[in-house]
Order: sequence, then structure tokens, then C-alpha cells
Amino acid sequence: MRILLLGANGQLGLELRETLAPLGELIPLDRHGDRGLGGDLGDAAGIASTLRELRPDLIVNAAAHTAVDRAESEPDLAHAVNAVAPGVLAEGAARLGSWLVHYSTDYVFDGSGGAPWRETDIPNPLNTYGRSKLAGERAIEASGCRHLILRTSWVYARHGHNFVKTVLRLAAERETLRIIDDQIGAPTSARLIAEVSALAIEKAQANPDLGGLYHLVAGGETSWYHYARRIIDEARARGMALAVNTLEPVTSRDYPTAATRPLNSRLDTGKLRQRFGVDLPPWHEGVAQLIDELTGRTP
Repeated sequence: MRILLLGANGQLGLELRETLAPLGELIPLDRHGDRGLGGDLGDAAGIASTLRELRPDLIVNAAAHTAVDRAESEPDLAHAVNAVAPGVLAEGAARLGSWLVHYSTDYVFDGSGGAPWRETDIPNPLNTYGRSKLAGERAIEASGCRHLILRTSWVYARHGHNFVKTVLRLAAERETLRIIDDQIGAPTSARLIAEVSALAIEKAQANPDLGGLYHLVAGGETSWYHYARRIIDEARARGMALAVNTLEPVTSRDYPTAATRPLNSRLDTGKLRQRFGVDLPPWHEGVAQLIDELTGRTP
């Protein structure tokens, strides 16, 4: 099986390189491309040409415009990368008879209420990023290609920029940190997403009826404030020297951003767990594992 992985050098893409490699011939591309192949999702024609050249059996799209605040000032680019390009990939997959795996976000919802969002709930994104990701989902579904769309949230990894690494950096520099406490979600490791993705791909290829839209996040829930406290506690327990001595909870109104964030980012994973038989461990286990890696506790 020939597998095209887009966004191969992002925090999710680097984990997918490991979990997808045993499934077939893996061709990893980032936005700079390789061997004359285009991997930039902002270049729809280049992406279409890459599909014609490679004719992959499986397309895994781990690339996206994820700068949520910047998307407010560059909506055309966000739409090109997050909406137009997935549509191009889906149309190519439909022509080739290939599978497409695509990653989306809790930001397709407006964050109202306190119940976890289900796949059947009606999306209502609050910002440009969320709207562009929703448009990408709909383009894939409209294409008729065989697909898995996996919505996730609050992704972190050893590589790249993420909340865990930002908190550790700031906690080493500052005595006081102000962290939002009214947005609730599930921090989810890129490794968990990659492992579940590989399992879901194998099962869906064996049983195409498993294709469709799923929510994929770690178990449990927390706020950014309690997430940050857990990160700091885990780091100190491993001997990391930190300057921070005060963690101050604040509301979203106290910390205005260009893009409005949903308050309720909970995602119901019952459909994924039931149909694929996967276990989704509590969010704090993945955080502890990452802190182990960052402090040299594991290879």
C-alpha cells in the first residue's frame, strides 16, 4: 500500500511517520515538498499534481493552518489550506478509489452548554479557523470518497509548539502565571492520535462501513488552568527547576484574543470507542509521559 502523508514534519505528522510506516510504503511530505512533489496545501494545483503522480492508496492529511488568531487576519489562506485543499484531496481520493484520513477540531462547535459534543450535533464555529475546518469536513463528505475524519482538541507532542512546552518555558522564567480557567477540554497527545489512526485505518480498510466522522480525544476533562498546574506539578516531581510560585486563574474575558475560543471543548468519543474497540486513557497520563521524555526519564 502506498501512503501519502501530508504535514509530515508537524507534531502530529512526526508521530504518524512511526505508526503508518508498518502499513506500507510511506511517502512523507511537508509544505516544502520533496523530489519535485508538492506538499503545500496552499497550492491546490500542486497537491492535485502530486496525487496524479503518486496515485496513493491512502492519503493522510496532518497538515493545516492552525494559527487560530492569525487566521482572523488571513482568512483566505486559512480557507485555502483548511477547506479548499481537503476538497482537492477528497476529489483525488474519489477518482483513485483511495482512502482519505483527515483531522479536524472541536472548534467547529460554539462551545455552548456543558455536555460533550457528539458527531451528530450541529456545528456552529465561532472563528475563522473553525469555519475553515468545517468547510474542509463538508468538502470531504460531499466528494463521496472513502474517508475517516477525526476531530480532536488541545493537541501536544514532544515536537513543535504547544501548551505543555509553553507553560514549562514560562514557568522557568516567571514567578506568576495567569491561566484561563473557564475553557474546558481534553489535552490529547499526538502519539495517541497517531496510534488510534493506524488502528482505525486498518479496521476501516477491512470494513469500509466504518468510514465516517469520529471524535478522538483523551479521556477526562480539565481547564487550561488545571492543565497548567498538572504540568508544573509533574515537572517539579521530576526535579525540574521552575521559578513560578503563583498560578492565577482568569476568565476568557480577562485574556482577549483575536479569535473567540469555545468554552466547552468536550468531545464525546463513544462512537469511536464502540466501533473501533479502542481505549482512550486519561489525559493526564499522556502529559506525565511527555514530561518524562522532556526530562530524560525515558528514551
